Amino acid sequence: MSMLRIAFRNVFRNRRRSLMTLSAVSVGEVSLVTIGALLIFIMLDFQSGVVRRIGHLTVYKAGYFEYGLGDASQYGIEHYQAVMSLFESDPVLKPLIRVITPVQDVMGLVGNYAADRSRPFIGEGVDVGDHARMGQWDGFGLGTAGDGRPDMPDSPDAAVVGTGLARILGFCAQLRIPDCPPDPAASTEPGKQQVNSQIEDLVALNKDGARRDAGPRIDLLSATAGGAPKGVPAYVPPSEGGGGGAADDSFVLMHLALAQELVYGRGEHEVTGIEIQVYHTKDMAAASARLQQLFGLHHLNFEVRDFTELTPLYPQVLGFFVFLFSFVSVVLVIIVLFTTVNTMSMAVMERISEIGTLRALGLQRGQVRWQFVFEGCLLGVLGATAGGILAYVIALLINSSKLTWVPPTAAGPVPLKLAIPYWLVIGTWAALSAVASVASVFPASRASKMTVVDALRHV
Repeated sequence: MSMLRIAFRNVFRNRRRSLMTLSAVSVGEVSLVTIGALLIFIMLDFQSGVVRRIGHLTVYKAGYFEYGLGDASQYGIEHYQAVMSLFESDPVLKPLIRVITPVQDVMGLVGNYAADRSRPFIGEGVDVGDHARMGQWDGFGLGTAGDGRPDMPDSPDAAVVGTGLARILGFCAQLRIPDCPPDPAASTEPGKQQVNSQIEDLVALNKDGARRDAGPRIDLLSATAGGAPKGVPAYVPPSEGGGGGAADDSFVLMHLALAQELVYGRGEHEVTGIEIQVYHTKDMAAASARLQQLFGLHHLNFEVRDFTELTPLYPQVLGFFVFLFSFVSVVLVIIVLFTTVNTMSMAVMERISEIGTLRALGLQRGQVRWQFVFEGCLLGVLGATAGGILAYVIALLINSSKLTWVPPTAAGPVPLKLAIPYWLVIGTWAALSAVASVASVFPASRASKMTVVDALRHV
């Protein structure tokens, strides 16, 4: 206790210099905590967005992940409802699973043939109810569930398209897409407004029965599993604003039955995969291991992939953020290190006579060394503590200010918050305190090695 009292007195002997050092440590703590909290929030929000869209795990027929994109119909899961019942009734998986739902991938051509426009599309058929439930997942308590995610209309002939695709098809006005420039190549010639008759025959459209008030119509054309062309009409609700959660120029989200009709026609309907969303991401590994066991027990030729495998961008972004935080941490640690070294070196120079007196009174070299190290540690602890408190205040202000931002994968603004886990504050507090202690070792060693005579002779 006496050493703490002496260290506290010595630290504030030169208040201006000590406050500058405390400020440097505090700024380092605030910077590391707030930057780390922002990166953590972005990553958790990114992960939440992926999990809300595709779940944590997806079960495929073996080989689909490597070869299925070339011919998805050959890797369909037969009797998928029985398979889902098997998973849901399993005593290990049942308490872990929040949502289990089938999904059907489809590729083909999408067109607005009234304007003579078309392009290839990549589509996904989903169950509407399950789609909505998955969108409400908030396993990290961020309060962003459902943000930036469109509600899938209940009508079976409805579809949601990406904003880029809506622009290409000429639906800017109907879907009220913001910042959508006019097409300079658009023509008003009568011939350009005629419907492509060959495609019209394939989609078997009944114009008189078309839902004219439901939104602009698109025509989806694909090849069935038997190789025959199959076309179906769909409409895009204006309320969706042309957004599908991603500013995409080839994405179409549709009802499961519509996608199955495009892929299988009148044949037996299968699904591409079975998506599983668990309550907590930490349970993902356990659920995956149990699924692998069920595949072996019931001789199912399936494989399971998690969201990090299905979203290659996620580990890349995570790696980049880790590198960014590490780089900033190194810079700030160097600043704190040299600031503390300078402060403690000046303290030693000012107290040479005092050191000589203490050594003459019998104080050992080790005791002198530890006295200065303790003072440097005290500077780090006080500065890091003040910085941690200030970081929490800043986070509280930012989180209550309702700031928004637009992530690269979102169609609109989402809330911006700082997620400060306790381990981040404790870790940075301990790291900066340790850095300040280490920085005082060299000046402390220099003080302890002074000879008593030379120190007493110093003026």
